[in-house]
Amino acid sequence: MKWASSSAGKSRSCSQPDIALALPLAGWAEAQLQAIRALAGTPVLGGLSGAQLLGERAALNGFSIPGRRSAGGGCRLYDAIDGQVALTLARADDRDLMPALFGDAGIESDSDIVTGFATAQTSAIVTQGRQLGLAIAAIDEVPASPACRLMMTGGARPMRDGPPLVIDLSALWAGPLAGHLLGLAGAQVIKVESRNRPDRMRAGDPLLFARLNQHKANVAIDLRDAEDRAALIALIRRADMVIAAARPRALAQLGIDADALVRDVPGLVWVTITGHGAEGDAAHWIGFGDDCSVAGGLSAALRRASGRIGFGGDACADPLTGIHAAHRALAQWHEGMGAHLLLSMSAVVAEAIGWERARDAAGFTATLQSWAAAEGHSFPAVASRTTGPVAALGQDNGAWLC
Repeated sequence: MKWASSSAGKSRSCSQPDIALALPLAGWAEAQLQAIRALAGTPVLGGLSGAQLLGERAALNGFSIPGRRSAGGGCRLYDAIDGQVALTLARADDRDLMPALFGDAGIESDSDIVTGFATAQTSAIVTQGRQLGLAIAAIDEVPASPACRLMMTGGARPMRDGPPLVIDLSALWAGPLAGHLLGLAGAQVIKVESRNRPDRMRAGDPLLFARLNQHKANVAIDLRDAEDRAALIALIRRADMVIAAARPRALAQLGIDADALVRDVPGLVWVTITGHGAEGDAAHWIGFGDDCSVAGGLSAALRRASGRIGFGGDACADPLTGIHAAHRALAQWHEGMGAHLLLSMSAVVAEAIGWERARDAAGFTATLQSWAAAEGHSFPAVASRTTGPVAALGQDNGAWLC
């Protein structure tokens, strides 16, 4: 069967396997969505699919199926002496750390980075990168934490009228997607942003930002301000669920103690999304969607199936974790007991891979082979959906902050 790309992808001639091109791990994402639908009992989620959520950013931005450079361009797979390493250079000051990463003050250009990795041992360079605060991962590593860990349980939820109230303290992709799905499941969602440092996706990817944050109320605060912190804590005490992406210790240093709030507020479900977990050294590791996908084993699975080195989707640890976070939060809320749940993005990817292999190992291998062979072409088409109203920064302060 011949497979042709659309004009959004690069032109290349190749013969594809007799399998429709599909996003890897879309089956697991769909199973998570089905679980959310069953809990929510709302028709609004009926039009969504796992493939749609995994491929939505690529569709909005016209991305091509990636090889060694991620679809969004921020992460790259490099050859080291004994394997491959993914490094994300998405933040303005990441490149300033390259001399320290390689122990060479002369490291400046992209070609210098390639040369630096070529003379490095995988384990040593990943350890050094993580100590420096870089988002880095080895292609053959094993996640340091489970996909979801129950950190503590709280009290029973009292009976309340009306939809659950969700406070979304997160930014970028995974957390806001979880909040979006909970909103579609019937919750009232309030997105909280910093007045001084709003969600970077607001300006960096406005189309995806609008898709993930539509229909949410918006509150803007300054966590350095004692009055604002008090107002936020008062708001959280009224909530049923909280979604956060900052490490618990970092929030506690700002006066927001997740565990204490779960103990004090009956029925409060707090979900913390991390790159790699919150125990041991992994608690300090930085992770974004593409490098966490590598840490979870997706690039290793792609290499095993096809012999090629590349990324198995578009930062798929983000949407996979967002879907899983919404599922776990809603399930815990329906149990009626408060809890602090901590998710690891890299481990969510590993869990999804294990599920796909257990369900249909041959089919998963064929999907990865087809994906690798389609490098440079457009992403598989996904159904489009409309975007509703998006609140301006701080638009709803008066309505929600006391």
